[in-house]
Amino acid sequence: MPRHTAAELTRINQKFYESLWGGSRLVDPGRFNTWPMVRELAMALPRRLEVAPGLRPRLPLDGTCFVDISQKALAGLRALGASAIRGAITALPCPDAGFDLICALDILEHVLDDDKALRELSRVAAADARLLLSVPLHMSAWSGFDEFVGHYRRYEPAQIADRLAAHGWSIEQSAVYGMQPASSTLLGLGQWYLTHRRERALWWYNHVIMPLGLRLQKPLRWQGGMAAAGPGVDELLLLCRRA
Repeated sequence: MPRHTAAELTRINQKFYESLWGGSRLVDPGRFNTWPMVRELAMALPRRLEVAPGLRPRLPLDGTCFVDISQKALAGLRALGASAIRGAITALPCPDAGFDLICALDILEHVLDDDKALRELSRVAAADARLLLSVPLHMSAWSGFDEFVGHYRRYEPAQIADRLAAHGWSIEQSAVYGMQPASSTLLGLGQWYLTHRRERALWWYNHVIMPLGLRLQKPLRWQGGMAAAGPGVDELLLLCRRA
């Protein structure tokens, strides 16, 4: 696990994602395999917040409040009429108990003080709110790519369940999740190109890799409670309920 300070993690994340979003186009939420669940939730829960969506939002653009630290992501969201404000998951610029549906994908692992992040998500959640959260699993699966993209940790399944319970969340459903390639060689090649040939790498990402990944997505297979998460499961998507 990396030993970065909070300031170093912020700098790594901002450098990587500002560059990524600067060369990317926004992908409509309806193109992700999360959409069937999200659409059903959004119809019932109108007060919605998505934290750190970048240009890959999962909640509907219309009617959702988006919070991100990336100026380029905020500009892309606003260009399509979304309500987007600058802020971090550890200090959300949002009122207490203001949201019925909160989405925070691919963010908790980037934060040094994840307890503070979970406290903030809990603070802005209304009674009986839902939280859609994704977490990468198993420190044994840690790779150089985790550090390259600004991860601080991976979670063990029991660990994240206990963390959520401590903040008043129960896991209602879960699904195996993630679009990361299984090949370490392919990940290493992508990392090299992003480091040494960033413009070319982003062109391939936007025009080939991302569209292909979206096309090859499999429907999410939701299970009650925490899904079985053996060594071959890299990431889980959790639907939690506020007690």
